[in-house]
Amino acid sequence: MGIAKQAATKRAAAASTRKRRAVRLYAPAEVEAIFARLAAADPEPKTELEYSNPFTLLVAVVLSAQATDAGVNKATRGLFALADTPAAMVALGEERVTELIRTIGLFRNKAKNVVALSRQLVEKHGGEVPHDRAALEALPGVGRKTANVVLNVAFGEPTIAVDTHIFRIGNRLGLAPGRTPDEVEARLMEIVPPAYLQHAHHWLILHGRYTCVARGPKCGNCRIADLCKSPEKKLPTAA
Repeated sequence: MGIAKQAATKRAAAASTRKRRAVRLYAPAEVEAIFARLAAADPEPKTELEYSNPFTLLVAVVLSAQATDAGVNKATRGLFALADTPAAMVALGEERVTELIRTIGLFRNKAKNVVALSRQLVEKHGGEVPHDRAALEALPGVGRKTANVVLNVAFGEPTIAVDTHIFRIGNRLGLAPGRTPDEVEARLMEIVPPAYLQHAHHWLILHGRYTCVARGPKCGNCRIADLCKSPEKKLPTAA
C-alpha cells in the first residue's frame, strides 16, 4: 500500500471513529440514571472470582479467559491451597499446575503463563504484583483487560475491564458502541459519571451475565428496560 493510500485509510478510520462518538443515543442524565439504578440494586459489587491477595486475583483473571468464573474457582481452590504466592507457584512447577487446572479451557498454555508470570514477579518485582499498568501488561498472559481488573479490584483504580459481556452490552444498548474492546472501554470512560467509575465494569458484567444475556435477553426483568434504546429490546405486551 502506498503512502498516500495509507494516509487516506488512516483519515477514513479517524473520521469513522469521530462519527461513532458523535452519535450519542443517551443523554448524560440517562447514563446517570442507568448507573444509579444498577448501583441501588448492588451498591458494593464484587468479582465472582475467588482470590485471597493480588497475586491469586491476577492468576484467577488470567485463567478466566474463555472460561467461566465458576469453572475457574473450582480449579483454583486446589491450586491456591498449594501455591498462593509467586515463589510457591514457581516451586509447584508447570507440570503440576497443568494437572490442577486441566478442567479449564486452554489449560496447557495458561499453566505455562501462570508459572512464567510468577517467575517474573519474583525476579523483577520482589514477589509482589506491581501497581502499574505497563508492568502488569509486560507479564506473560496479561493483557489490557486483565490489567484493568487487577488495577480496579486489587488497587482501587477506576478502570473498566471490557470482557465479552461488556462488549455486547456496549454495542447492543448503543451505550458505548465500538468495533474493539479498546473502543468500548474508551467510550465508557468518556460517558460513565465519575461517581460510578469504580464499580461500573462490575455492574455491567453482572448485568450482561444474568439479565442482558447473549441469547434471549431478559428484558421483562431488566431494571433499566425503560431507559434502554436497543433495537433488540422486547418487553412483554399488556394483557
